[in-house]
Parts: sequence; C-alpha cells; structure tokens
Amino acid sequence: MDNTAAGSWTPDDNPTPPTVKNSCHPNLKRFLASLSFAYFAKALSGSYMKSTITQLERRFDIPSYLIGIIDGSFEVGNLLVIAFVSYFGAKLHRPKIIAIGCVLMSFGTFLIAMPHFLIGRYKIETSVRWSVNSTNNLSPCPASSPESTRAGDSPSLLNSRGCERESSVSMWIYVLLGNILRGIGETPVQPLGISYIDDYAQTENAALYIGCVQTISIIGPVFGYLLGSLCAKIYVDIGYVDLETLTITPGDARWVGAWWLGYLIAGTITLMSAVPFWFLPKSLPMPVDKHDSSCTPEQTRFIKDSPTMEHKFRPEEPANLHQMAKEFVPTLKSLLGNPVYVTFLCVTIIQFNSLIGMVTYKPKYIEQHYGQSASKANFLMGMINIPAVALGMFSGGVVMKKYKLGIMGAAKFAFGTSLLGFFLSLFFFAMGCENSKVAGVTVSYTGVEGLSYQEQSLFSECNSGCLCSRRDWDPVCGENGITYVSPCLAGCSSSTGSGKYTVFANCSCVALPDTQQVNLTASLGQCPRSDSCDKVFPYFLALSVLSSFIISLGGTPGFMLLVRCIRPELKCFALGIHSLATRTFAGIPAPIYFGAVIDTTCLKWGNKMCGGRGACRIYNTSAYRTLYLGLTLGLRTASFFLCYPGFALLKRHIKMEEKNALTNGSAELESLRKEENSSEHCEQFIPASDCIPDRETRL
Repeated sequence: MDNTAAGSWTPDDNPTPPTVKNSCHPNLKRFLASLSFAYFAKALSGSYMKSTITQLERRFDIPSYLIGIIDGSFEVGNLLVIAFVSYFGAKLHRPKIIAIGCVLMSFGTFLIAMPHFLIGRYKIETSVRWSVNSTNNLSPCPASSPESTRAGDSPSLLNSRGCERESSVSMWIYVLLGNILRGIGETPVQPLGISYIDDYAQTENAALYIGCVQTISIIGPVFGYLLGSLCAKIYVDIGYVDLETLTITPGDARWVGAWWLGYLIAGTITLMSAVPFWFLPKSLPMPVDKHDSSCTPEQTRFIKDSPTMEHKFRPEEPANLHQMAKEFVPTLKSLLGNPVYVTFLCVTIIQFNSLIGMVTYKPKYIEQHYGQSASKANFLMGMINIPAVALGMFSGGVVMKKYKLGIMGAAKFAFGTSLLGFFLSLFFFAMGCENSKVAGVTVSYTGVEGLSYQEQSLFSECNSGCLCSRRDWDPVCGENGITYVSPCLAGCSSSTGSGKYTVFANCSCVALPDTQQVNLTASLGQCPRSDSCDKVFPYFLALSVLSSFIISLGGTPGFMLLVRCIRPELKCFALGIHSLATRTFAGIPAPIYFGAVIDTTCLKWGNKMCGGRGACRIYNTSAYRTLYLGLTLGLRTASFFLCYPGFALLKRHIKMEEKNALTNGSAELESLRKEENSSEHCEQFIPASDCIPDRETRL
C-alpha cells in the first residue's frame, strides 16, 4: 500500500512541520505588536473624548445628558456592524479587516475636530461691559428703578446677525457623526484581534499575551488624559484671541480649552496604527499544543475541536459567504444556548453600566466636587488612576499564568476582586465636600446656608438699586469668602484693571461677618474651596487608585472565562456578541442616564447666546455625590446577585465537560482495541505493514 498516494505523511516528506514548539512565531510577535499599537491608538482617542466632555458641554452649550448621547454614539457605531464583523471577519483576512477599521477610526476622529474650523469664535458669557476707550470701565451696577429691577433681566445686547449664524446649525452633530464612525472602525479590533491570538498562541501563553495587549490598551488612556490635560490649558481660540484680555482662567466654569487639537493628534496616531496590519498573513501555523501529534502538517491547520472537523479546513481559498450566512442563525442559537455564557453576559452588562457611567463622568466629578480645573482632573486621571488599572490588568494575567487558573478559578478570582473593590468604594461617601457658598444659590446674602434656590432669591435689598439679570453667570469672589453670581448682583458700582486682573469695588452686598464693614471689593472667579475639602482630596485619590487596581485584577481572568466557557470555534463570535450586548445595554444608555441624573443636581444653568438653556455652571455638590456614587455602587450590587446562580451553572458545566471527556476517552480506547484485533486477524493473510489502519490520515 502506497502511503504517499493515500495522502499520509512521513518525516522524510516534510522535515519542518508548521508548528511552534517553544517560542512565539515571528508573525505572531508582529501581530502582537501591531494589535497593541492599535489598542493604544483606539484607547487614546476614546479616553481623550471622555476628557473633553466638559469642554464640549461649554463650547456647544449642551447639558450632560446630550453629552452622554454623543459619548454613547461610539457604541451605536459598534452596534451597526459588530455582529457581522465578528462572525464573517473570523472567516476572512482578519489583519486586513482590522487595518480597514483603523482607517475608519482615524477619519471619524478628524471629523470630530471639524466643527472648530466651521463655527465662529467662542463668546464668553459675561455681564461685564467695557467702555470704548478701555481706560475706564462701565459700571457693573447700572442704575434702575424698582420696577425695572423686578423684571430681572437687562436689555438684550445680542447681535441678531451673529445669533442667526450661530443657530443655523448645531455643530455638535458633526461630533456625533464622527464618534459613530469611530465606533464602526473600532469594531473588528477586539474580537478579531483576541481570537487571532488565542488561535495561534500556545494555551499557557494566551492569557499572558492577552493581558499584555489589555495592559497596552490601558496605557493609551494615560496619554489620552494627559493630552486632554494639556489641551484643556490652551484656550480654544489660541492664536486668534489676545489672552491678556480674557476675564476667565482654566478653573472657571466657562473656560473652553483647545479640545479640537487633541483630536487631530489622536486621528494621526490611529491612521499610523493601520499600516502594519496590511503586511500580516491571514493565518499562522498552529502551536504544537493545539493539534493532535498524530496529525499531518496539513491537518494541523484544521480548526481545533470543531464538531465537523473533517470539513472545517482553515482555507486560503475565498470563503463561501452564502454558506456562512446560512450558518449564522444556528450558530447564534448554539451560543445563546450556553447558560454559563448568558449568565456571564448579564453580569458584565450590569457591571459595565456601572463602570462606563463612572469613568465617563469621573473627571467632571473631580472638577465639580473638589473644585479642580479640567486640566488638573485629566492629569490626575492619566497619571494616577489609569496606571493603577493597567497594572491591575497585567497582574491579573500574570496570576492566571503563575497559578494556572482554570475556568472556576478565574471566575472566583474575578468575583473576589470585584467584591473587595466594591467594599472599598463605599468609603467614597465619607469623602465629601460642602456646597460652594454662592449668594442667592446655596446661601443667603447674609451667609445663612441651606437656601432653597429659586431665581428670585438672586435679588436682595443690597442690589435693589441695580438693573441686574438673573440669567448671567459671571461669578466674583467677595472679600467675605462668598461667591456672587455677577458683579451686578454683588452690588459693585465700579471696577479697576482689565482682563482677569479686574477688581470690583464698592460692592454693597459684600460684608464681613460680625462687623459693620460693607462695600468691600470682589475679584473675578469663584472663591476657592474650604481647607477641609482640600485635605480630603488626597485621600480620595489614594482610595481611587487602590480600588481601581483591585477591581481591574479580575479583568483578564474575566476575558479568559469568556473564551474558555464556549466551544473554540465559537469564541470569536462569542466575543463579538459580548461586545455587541455590552455596548447596546451599557455603552449606549449608561452615559445618557448618568448624565440625566447629574443634570438634576444643577443649580444654575448657563444661557445660549440666542436664548435657551446652555451648560450647567454650578451643581449641588452633596446631591451630585449621593446620586453619582449611589448609582455606580447600586448597579454593582445588582450584578452580585447574578453571580450565585452563575457559579452553580459553571460548576455544572465543568462536571459535564469532565464527563464528556471521560466518555470520549473510553470510546477512543475501545476503538484502539478493535484496531488491534483487526490487525491480528489481518496479519494471518497479509503483511502487518500493509494491514494496520493509517491513523495519521484520520481526524
């Protein structure tokens, strides 16, 4: 019998089988480096988007819930194509599909920056009017009669033509569309990239490689937030405005940084990340631990553990799209018929709601609650919080490799770290600050706290001689440590200096407590937070770092649990459905309803140039803390209730797998015995060398 003709293989036919024994294949190394760079680029642009939410709110005069819609539009882009990309992409040229996605991401990032070049210059909401000769300033407190004062609004000084131009189009629509395009482009990176690694890396190294990629992806936000910090310091119209004439600083609620600059930089980096994928192969040799040692080199390229292994060749020829489409619905039913996968999916959806909502508005929380500038909040997120998450993700992969955690071990480890992080996060409730003292908003004009804010409470006897608008937000800090909504409402009758160095004098509402001293001065900007708030802020940062590290330890084990609780041929599709579900039920709604909840705590809204409500200027700090932290931890609590049935299902799943393995092992042993008996019977008539079945050609 001619073994060569029968399609068998001998060592002399091919002395170098295409397997990787002890080291990573060179092309797999290149893929790892390329995927890490792509993860870095997408994470940088994504974190930069979150670092600019307050800038976008102020630039386009929109509330937080609308910013949540813009932020969630990225997930909408994913939703449009992720199921098809993850299913069909697994059967096509994965590296090239990832390259196309990176190009789309870069174009979307450039589109986000485009409104800056189409919209007019940023006009600061202010009540201060300057005289023509600029040597003497107009009085902040124009005289009026009591009747005109009760109207509560000064005559409109708006330029009607400018107003029509500004209102002709909502420029934030471009940001929305650009973010959708970013979401479409990002779709293939995770499911196709991780499945490619898990296919061609040795089993014992797969967790470490994925942990490394995830770590690099979290280093991206470090640079994203640092870029956001840098751009937030630069005025939005840098190069077109004399900065000496500005009356606001980066800590002001009306300050807008050069948000557009970071998107140009992020788009360029994302475009560069697409280049290496064009030169990578469609498939790689399977590692030695992922194929049967009795198989031929050609057979090692079959999909491992497929139920129809004889027909699932990892082909180089074009895929049959019609056949793939017919298999889509049955494959989806098979995947969703796995109770362990479905339970894990529900748990992660709830936890992602908590995580995404918390991360999206955390810089804003630091700004509003602790009185930090947007630049400093982004800097702290990038330099302190994100590295802790990166270290946690990497450490989780190392723990899995060192202790060789199985499915149950990974599940217990992820649950334990999440629970410990939850208990640590409860201490955030004790690290609060009092509301800023703003006359007529949080305190009365006599300094009594606990005021129930109404627009009419902005007016007092001390400013009754001025024609002031209740709509303005141009805060000044009085010598008594109380902030006033505008120089007019502070009763100031004169001013000296220019720009941010302007000082208002003869302010009838400013008086030192327990003294008869009145008509003191006030300076531009809100008064600084109390010393007690400054003292608690470092403890908040330390606890934030510790809790983030502990929670992120379970990130990599969670990913490995996802890919190991399903059949190998479904893992790419499972990752895609996982991403689809978390983006649909967490990534899209979480920023919206978190933003809507935060909007309910706003005390004073800004106003658009053409009328209507703009961005929020000041929040109720106590209510903000309670709702923001309560919603975050409440969602996490709900996820823990699903973990108990999840562990029960996982334990049953493992027992079934062990039982199937024993059954298959017994069947194979019986088959071998039959072969031996057959060969003994056969040797009576023909030579043994031609009688023994050729097991090297069987799958």
